[in-house]
Amino acid sequence: MAVQGGRVEVLDLTDDRRVRSRSQVALAGLARLVAQREAADAPRWVWTDTNQVAPPLLAAGVRVGRCVDLRLCRAILQHAFPDRTWPEPHWPTVAIGQQPEPTLLDGLVDEDAAVGGSGEQVLAELVRQQEVLASAPSPGRLRLLLAAESAGALIAAEIYHDGLPWDRRVHDQILTAELGQRPAPGARPQRLAALVEVIRGLLQAPALNPDSPVELLRALRRAGLDVTTTSRWALREVDHPVVEPLLEYKRMARLLAANGWAWMDAWIVPAAEPGRKDRFHPEYVPGGVITGRWATSGGGALQLPKQIRAAVQADPGWRLVVADAAQIEPRALAAMSGDRGLAAAGRGSDLYQGLVAAGVAGTRKEAKVAMLGALYGATTGAAGLLMPRLLRTYPRATAVVERAARTGEGGGVVHTWLGRTSTPPPDSWRESQAAASQPGASAAVQARARQSARNWGRFTRNFVVQGTAAELALCWLAELRRRLALLADLQQRPHLVYFLHDEVIVHSPEELAEQVAGDVSASLTEAARLLFGATEVEFPVHTAIVSSYADAEH
Repeated sequence: MAVQGGRVEVLDLTDDRRVRSRSQVALAGLARLVAQREAADAPRWVWTDTNQVAPPLLAAGVRVGRCVDLRLCRAILQHAFPDRTWPEPHWPTVAIGQQPEPTLLDGLVDEDAAVGGSGEQVLAELVRQQEVLASAPSPGRLRLLLAAESAGALIAAEIYHDGLPWDRRVHDQILTAELGQRPAPGARPQRLAALVEVIRGLLQAPALNPDSPVELLRALRRAGLDVTTTSRWALREVDHPVVEPLLEYKRMARLLAANGWAWMDAWIVPAAEPGRKDRFHPEYVPGGVITGRWATSGGGALQLPKQIRAAVQADPGWRLVVADAAQIEPRALAAMSGDRGLAAAGRGSDLYQGLVAAGVAGTRKEAKVAMLGALYGATTGAAGLLMPRLLRTYPRATAVVERAARTGEGGGVVHTWLGRTSTPPPDSWRESQAAASQPGASAAVQARARQSARNWGRFTRNFVVQGTAAELALCWLAELRRRLALLADLQQRPHLVYFLHDEVIVHSPEELAEQVAGDVSASLTEAARLLFGATEVEFPVHTAIVSSYADAEH
């Protein structure tokens, strides 16, 4: 089967040591073969699922430079081209070695193919995806997105394998200082137990379990408090002596549930060798959110509270390079819209202060409210009052999100800068709109339909910006990974160990930390160039070289 270009070799992987044909490779020999090909050709590997192939390679000490993850690519293309035929995949675990191209993010390439057996299914999927790409309105952008998504899958697998350095001893000290000594299984720590007794006494509810929202709401109402929820924001509006201890209890109970001793036992792996810290192995899910942001399947890596960050500690002789991209979403909006005014406001490290200087708001806090209101569709409160100024001052930027909102309100789909497509509204949404358009529809039905349309418009409004920022972050990670691989051999190589939307942590030998900090900033600049070309928008990065994550406050 011939496409265009160079050469493809299909490798069917099997757990059976007996190889049934020349194209099949036993899993036991996969790492050796891949290492040989990487050293000789640095190919782009194409496989069905990075989650299947990368872990055994990493366990054997083998890392590939580039890959195409057909599963992730298919998900993007299916949303972008729903009218195309997409057969149900019945893929074996196979890897296809493709000849190299100049850079990591240069897009997919067409190859000549000669395969047999089950590998034909995988090759057919690769060819199908390439044909779809060729028919896209902007195939270059979409190719970049697929390459970046695949690179993200490699990075997520490597972060899980390497782990975030952690100190269990420090973690235990934090928990003990906050909650009291570690209790027996099923019991509360002493400080929590003491607060329970205070809360019970103030509410005259001796058997109250404050962890039960139903019981707590009932006790609050019996005490004469007019509340309909036990959320923290609602309790702060209540004038009663129980509020302060109850809020403190909720804070400590959340710490215990999310990152307490049970979490530490489940997720923090003891040091594998002397001179190393323990490790937290976060389970990231690339593309786990519809906008392209990452999610997690366990461990809560996207929610490491400040209380426990002191436990994130570099190995002796190493440092953590903690980097935070400043206001990446509004900067992405400025770049994709070509709004020179918003680009000017973002020159320097603080875009929100630039909005103040432009007269959009009186304070930085107001400016942040105004921008978030534009991104998320706020029409009431402080954001609603500031929106007219934002519309007048930055017409091109606001036109992008306003247009996306109108498209969503009409039931349409929108696209990120590189071509990720939003989901259409569900059938129930369309049914409510149809019901409201019928003659004689009640005012209540019409009001619900209008509200539903506005809600979907807020989703599409945010989708185009959040999704584009997620694409920029993926390209940032991929370029940074490429640069880090050039600094040292695998054992002494700086490596990514944490990612949170617009924040990264690199674990680096101390002598390379300054260079890594420079590479972090340069990588985001290069990623912005890849996406937006020559843009006036600056994408500054705040970096800190520290021994503990807690010392990296920006």
